[in-house]
Amino acid sequence: SSNPDSFSQLDISDHEKDKLIGEVIRYILFKTEQSSGCPIRREDLTQLISAKGYCKQRNLPAYIINESKAKLSSIFGYDMVELHRHRPSQSQSQSQSQSQSQQLSDAKSYVILSQLPSDVYAKFVEDAPSCAMRGLAFVVVAIVHLCGGKVTEENLWQHLKQLGVNETEENHPEFGNAKQKVEGLIQQRYLQKERVNSPDGGTVVYYELAERALHAPVYDQIKDYVIQV
Repeated sequence: SSNPDSFSQLDISDHEKDKLIGEVIRYILFKTEQSSGCPIRREDLTQLISAKGYCKQRNLPAYIINESKAKLSSIFGYDMVELHRHRPSQSQSQSQSQSQSQQLSDAKSYVILSQLPSDVYAKFVEDAPSCAMRGLAFVVVAIVHLCGGKVTEENLWQHLKQLGVNETEENHPEFGNAKQKVEGLIQQRYLQKERVNSPDGGTVVYYELAERALHAPVYDQIKDYVIQV
C-alpha cells in the first residue's frame, strides 16, 4: 500500500513515480506470459528501476515494487506473491557458506496469482492446455510430497508411467513432450533438480519440492488432496 511519508523522502515527481510503476507492471505481466508463469526475481525488478537513472536512491526500488503490487491487485486483480529461494537439501551446507548479501540477493522472487475464485477462473479464463499443465504440476508435486519431499528421477517416472505419462513420449495428447513439460516445472519453481554422486561412482538425479510448491496455500491443497486419496 502507499506510504506518503516514504514517497516524500524520495527525489522523484509523481509523474516519474507513476511511469516507473507502469514499467514494472508491464514487465511483470509480459515476463509472466512469456515464461509460462516462471517466478520473476526481485533483483531483475530492482535493476529495471535503477536503469532509469535512479540508482542512487536506495529506497526507491522497494517503494516502486510495493506500489506495483498494490496496483496489480486493485486494477488487474492479481496477487503478487513473494517467494523465498529454497535450496536442495544436499546443498544446504554450501548455501550456509555464502555471504549474507549473496543469500539475500538470490532469495526473493515473485509470481502473480489471480484473485478470481477457482471455479470462475476455470470457467472464464483458463484454456484446455493451461488446465492440463496445472493438472500435471499438481500430480507431480503430489507424487514428490508422498515420497517425503524428495524422489529419484527414475522413481518419479515410474509413478507417472502408471498414470499414462512416459518419459520418452514426445506426442502425448495433452502434454506433447512429457519430459520437457516436467523439466518446465523446474523453471516454474515447483520442482528443483540435483545430481548426487552415488557410491558406485555414478550419479543419481533427485527431484525435490521447490518454493512454489512449498508456498503455504499450494502445499495445503496438496496435503488435502493426498488425504482425500
